[in-house]
Amino acid sequence: MGVIVAIDAGTTGVRAFAVDEAGRPAGSSYREFPQHYPRPGWVEHDASDIWLAVQGTLASLVAELDQPIAAVGITNQRETVLAWSRRTGRPLSPAIVWQDRRTAERCDQLVAAGHLAAVRERTGLVLDPYFSATKLAWLLEEGVVADGPDLAVGTVDSWVLWNLTGGRVHGTDPSNASRTLLYDLRTGGWSAELAELFGVPLGCLPQVLASSGELGRTALGASQLPAGIPVAGVAGDQQAALFGQACFTEGMTKNTYGTGSFVLMNVGPHCPAPVDGLLSTVAWQLADGKVAYALEGSIFVTGAAIQWLRDGLGLVQDAAETGPLAASVPDTGGVYLVPAFTGLGSPWWDPYARGTIAGITRGTTRAHLARAAVEAMAYQTRDVVEAMAEASGRRVVHLRVDGGASVMDLLLQLQADQLGVPVARPRTTETTALGAAFLAGLGAGVWGSTDDVAACWEVDVEVRPGPGRAAADAAYVGWGRAVGLARGWARA
Repeated sequence: MGVIVAIDAGTTGVRAFAVDEAGRPAGSSYREFPQHYPRPGWVEHDASDIWLAVQGTLASLVAELDQPIAAVGITNQRETVLAWSRRTGRPLSPAIVWQDRRTAERCDQLVAAGHLAAVRERTGLVLDPYFSATKLAWLLEEGVVADGPDLAVGTVDSWVLWNLTGGRVHGTDPSNASRTLLYDLRTGGWSAELAELFGVPLGCLPQVLASSGELGRTALGASQLPAGIPVAGVAGDQQAALFGQACFTEGMTKNTYGTGSFVLMNVGPHCPAPVDGLLSTVAWQLADGKVAYALEGSIFVTGAAIQWLRDGLGLVQDAAETGPLAASVPDTGGVYLVPAFTGLGSPWWDPYARGTIAGITRGTTRAHLARAAVEAMAYQTRDVVEAMAEASGRRVVHLRVDGGASVMDLLLQLQADQLGVPVARPRTTETTALGAAFLAGLGAGVWGSTDDVAACWEVDVEVRPGPGRAAADAAYVGWGRAVGLARGWARA
């Protein structure tokens, strides 16, 4: 039948990833694209750079494949938004990235005006610049784009889908739509009331299509792919990772350690009530119309802290050095690093928190700082998992992990110790791309059911917590004090 190709358009680069009918990797290509920081707190991408990276990775991947392509799936950095011309297909704006904080004041104004409760009830989200609606409103209010029949806006999946199909499909899926603050979880569509609140015209938004099933077909000359291949799967990166981890049963939970970390729990077919400190989101919608929802904890900075150690402080020359360096010391010597470089996400949702290093002494070394950065990943995940267990009434009994930092066995052990549960890393850790491939293969009939997909998931390493909880709990108490300093700094 052929391979399934996933396009993973992430925050710092694009990966094209192919899997065979057994769900095993059949080829991969990666290309970075530039990041732009025009002002403090602003983060932008050039949408043309994203598409060039898609084309480049597809060209490299197709050149190494010796099988036909059965279907294409798309997964993407969520909440990042951009605008383009329906007539020319060219970008009309920079892509405003999910990390961007330029609309924090606007979100504060909406909270002060009493809109938070209604927004939470309809969207499952909070009023935070992380999400898409205030970014879109900013583009319109600042005159960067103008409303009209030529205006198309969307998240990165919409941009990639538009280009793959030669401009024939302006679409998205519920997992991405549910991250915009414009999508009503209970009605399953764009909300006219929310669009009016944020000042975003409904007519410029993409059509919401299923996450799995044919959304369109590749157009001749539109990309490096042959024409006529079904684009049969789309999901935001974290929901795609949940699917790629085969978390198809209620209560199954995964964490992705990427630029940030994202803990998602499958809570089944019923939309959960809003929960303080957590997000409710659509996990996916299959071709038969069945919807799965998830509780999510969004941690803004985990892997990005490793990049900061490398690029900002020069403590390591390569990110891969961090794990061995951190493991070279038995503990941090009492040092805590709270990487609130862009505020704190779940369960705090504090855009004004700032990065903090606490507990430094004359004996602190770069190894202690490296270990503190790794431990911060485990502590932040525990913050979220404990909030999630309390909100759902379900104790997390097992955690599936993926993402770049999950290759560190030290991190897996720290995480198991902090949570007191087994932590499993799959054989294929590119689960975001794998999830997009699974969704596309399911939508194109390569697999007949989610049971068939689950049979493709393979464990690589499972780490169990060490004996006793006293040391882990004592360290976590210190983490709580450090978080308090990070949250109090800007208000002092």
